[in-house]
Amino acid sequence: MTNDNHDFYTATYSAEDNKLRIYADVRLDDETYSRAKELGFKWARIQGLFVAPKWTPAREDFCIELAGTIEAEKTTVVERAEAKAQRLDYLAYKRSHQSDAYLQAANRISQRFENGQPILVGHHSERKARKDQEKMQRAMDQAVKAHNAVSYWQYRAEGVERHANRKADPGVRARRIKTLLAELRDRQRDINHANICLDLWEKLKAQHGSTEFDEKVKMYAGCRLKSGSMAPYYRDESLWDQLGNGTIGSLEAVDKCIDFHKYQSQNPYTFRWINHILNRLAFERSELGAINRYDGSLTAVILQGFARENGADKPKAVKTAIGFKLTSPVPLPLHFAEGKELELTNDQWLDLMVLIGYEVPAPKPKPAPILNFRAKSIKSYNSSHEYPQVSMTKSEYNAIHNDYRGVRTSYCNTFRFRVCMQHALANGSGYGLVSVFLTDSKENPTPESKAVITEAVEV
Repeated sequence: MTNDNHDFYTATYSAEDNKLRIYADVRLDDETYSRAKELGFKWARIQGLFVAPKWTPAREDFCIELAGTIEAEKTTVVERAEAKAQRLDYLAYKRSHQSDAYLQAANRISQRFENGQPILVGHHSERKARKDQEKMQRAMDQAVKAHNAVSYWQYRAEGVERHANRKADPGVRARRIKTLLAELRDRQRDINHANICLDLWEKLKAQHGSTEFDEKVKMYAGCRLKSGSMAPYYRDESLWDQLGNGTIGSLEAVDKCIDFHKYQSQNPYTFRWINHILNRLAFERSELGAINRYDGSLTAVILQGFARENGADKPKAVKTAIGFKLTSPVPLPLHFAEGKELELTNDQWLDLMVLIGYEVPAPKPKPAPILNFRAKSIKSYNSSHEYPQVSMTKSEYNAIHNDYRGVRTSYCNTFRFRVCMQHALANGSGYGLVSVFLTDSKENPTPESKAVITEAVEV
């Protein structure tokens, strides 16, 4: 595609719906059209454009090849939804008029039969009467279909507007941010895995000449870490098989693995995806409003959570003289820093959080305390069922299998209590859950609650 053709095409991207669009002033030739279809572009006839439902590096390159550059989409999702709703409302309007026309036609034909004149069998008028009857029935059927179509197109128009409003809903946008962060971690995990494997293979190469070198190379080639395989994948014959049948030497296999993981650790395709995801995250967060700067006390746990959410591998934060130092066994994400460690002051860390768009999550509410006190029975939170109490030592309670013991929340939702499965209840029934009082543990004061039944407590 020559630069002269750039004037005939316009390519746009909309971060709101993550779609690439191509506006063409000329008809695409067969080869270009086939490439567009293979890349996932579809022709939107009414809008007069090609659209792809998701950004990818290959689709972006195709748009740049056609148009020379990619511009921001000039219409918003809401504007496009309004335009589509207007088209659907017009279709509903047309179907309404069609329904009225068919109904009037049926009424005109039915006037012949309004006086109750029956069809005279054998009379010369029978044929015409039956034809009129068929025409009237067809007109009535068409009127019903057109009337049903009115409701359908009106429903479609309402749905388009609801969908556009839903995409702008803060809750939906927040969930979309979570999805993007998960995708960011997936992409970053590929880079982290490549760096881990690269470090292991380079350490193994340094042992070349040792007696265990060949055995370790074969073991590494067939090894799979939690993050993925240590050796590159070959469809026909794995590297482990090649080492086993002598097709490849140990040192050559190590060099192949080093070259492969070195490329994967700097894969431009993966970095393009990461950069795109970061841009989309910035857009989505900007639509939600300004990021609140954390005003609490910064801790190592907060920094480690911040780094993990952005794809860092096993981050470790330690307090230093100026602030905190963040380290990782592999290079940190590039939007953090270049290298395996980053040391900043507290204010610089807080500024980086705002820049990346991270808000420290609110602390989770603490669960109600587990109390140990004497009672006849205790009611649980999720029902008014009473759990009769039994006494036992701590060792007896711990000897019960985990599947047959646990804790329940009280009916008043202010405390929790221990329960276990008892095979012989006091009422003579079989198996059932009972509340537990530990005789050799600290005894808490009996809480004043409707959940506690204290009559006839045995000491």
